[in-house]
Amino acid sequence: MSKIRISLLLLVLILVLPGSLFLAPKVINPFALDTTEKSILFSIRFPRVVVAFLMGMALGASGAVLQGILRNPLADPYILGISSGASLSAAAWILSGSYFLGKFTIPLVAFGGAIFVSMLVGFFGWKRGGLWPERLLLAGVGLSFLFHAVLMLLISISPGERLGRTIFWIFGDLSIADWSLIPYGLMFIVLGLFISFFRAKALNALVLGDELAHSLGFSVHRERLLLFLSISLMTAASVSLGGIIGFIGLLIPHIMRFFVGADSRVLVPASALGGGALLCMADLIGRSMMSPVEIPSGIVTAIIGSPYFLYLLRRKDVLSI
Repeated sequence: MSKIRISLLLLVLILVLPGSLFLAPKVINPFALDTTEKSILFSIRFPRVVVAFLMGMALGASGAVLQGILRNPLADPYILGISSGASLSAAAWILSGSYFLGKFTIPLVAFGGAIFVSMLVGFFGWKRGGLWPERLLLAGVGLSFLFHAVLMLLISISPGERLGRTIFWIFGDLSIADWSLIPYGLMFIVLGLFISFFRAKALNALVLGDELAHSLGFSVHRERLLLFLSISLMTAASVSLGGIIGFIGLLIPHIMRFFVGADSRVLVPASALGGGALLCMADLIGRSMMSPVEIPSGIVTAIIGSPYFLYLLRRKDVLSI
């Protein structure tokens, strides 16, 4: 049965990526490309699909890691407040109209805000020489509410001409995807994924509890710190590339556990691939459903994810770590 599930998962992955490239809003035949279609494919769609896949990979893997180190099936990368810090930083610069580095300004500012909040969360979550899951969770929730409140304050007192751009970015704007932005996000996402994959055995031990992990020879606080670093890098890079995309980090790890089981050595890479596929599909739906108007991908993932998550919630055997 597990082989059938894995085969179905691979089939979905194989179909989603070409579909995102060649389908809506304008269907492109890859075997008969004219000059205009080549420009659309390689200058607009290809970088957009790459960005969507990278963001989805980062969020899916981060969700699997975070649910493990917090031992909480409802944990999500954004629950740590990282997205709120990035959103506040990016929104402040968009509303100010200051683009001191051109198109790199907003991604750079968002990444800086996300890293700063990660450091704050780590500071408040640190006690007696290590990071403690309960303190991390509470620090993230508290900072998230604080930054969200300041963000709403900024939006409420700002002039109207820049509000649309700000709100669109907050809900996940992949229309700004560009080849020149990809290497910077790719570097941090790959680094975060490498740490997550490399420490997957330690993550398995942490899921079983700190005492058991320690008895197996793992330094609990060091492993949790490394994994928290990987989450921070991936989430920050994801938000900087295209704004806030909800539900992927929460939902995808539960779906992947159904297909591949709970072993982090398989679950983390499977969640990365599943997250990338889901965001590519959400982007395809968002740009084709009401064409020429685009629906932000974050809205699409929330609409898709909420009902399915409630379905998972009813299946108590599935919603676990």
